[in-house]
Amino acid sequence: MQKDELIESLKKQGFSDKIVFAFANVRREDFVPHSLIGFAYDDVALPIETGATISQPSTSAFMLSLLELEKGNKVLEVGSGSGYILALISKIIEEGEIYGVEITKRLAVKSSETLFTDKKIKIYNKDGRDGLPKFAPYDRIIVSASCDDMRIPYNLAEQLKEEGIMVCAVKQSIFQIKKQNNKLIEKEFPGFAFVPLRDEE
Repeated sequence: MQKDELIESLKKQGFSDKIVFAFANVRREDFVPHSLIGFAYDDVALPIETGATISQPSTSAFMLSLLELEKGNKVLEVGSGSGYILALISKIIEEGEIYGVEITKRLAVKSSETLFTDKKIKIYNKDGRDGLPKFAPYDRIIVSASCDDMRIPYNLAEQLKEEGIMVCAVKQSIFQIKKQNNKLIEKEFPGFAFVPLRDEE
């Protein structure tokens, strides 16, 4: 698939102009291994490092739509991998703060180098299961790998601001969790496939 075909597909699936703009203006080929550049715009997940993947574009777009990103948001991504989602978030929010947590050192270093010119983004090489409390609270949190204990990571939801939103993968579902009046409101969207959160290799 060519880039323009992917963008057209995302439009047909009804994603917002902001999300389509982000996918049109972030080069996915910068985030995949050189040997897979020819597949960069196929709507499939691709392997990147030691069991990690870069998610299927339509799945990433769906998770970003559930995140309901707004200009100037402060965002945390757990399991930031190649940095592709961080780059998309940056285009959508235009200004704000974006933090990525990635347990695999090579991926954290590589993604930091790829995104070096974007001063909104900071990437930390650490286990993301406890989030990044140092910079909490966040407007939005996205957990891009599947939670390996098969439960919603409520401890991460504690790092949300009031009216904040967390989107996470649990087993084969995507959950949207909104924090309203100090309560968590959950919606489940089943039928997806994810790589689990990993321990350091």
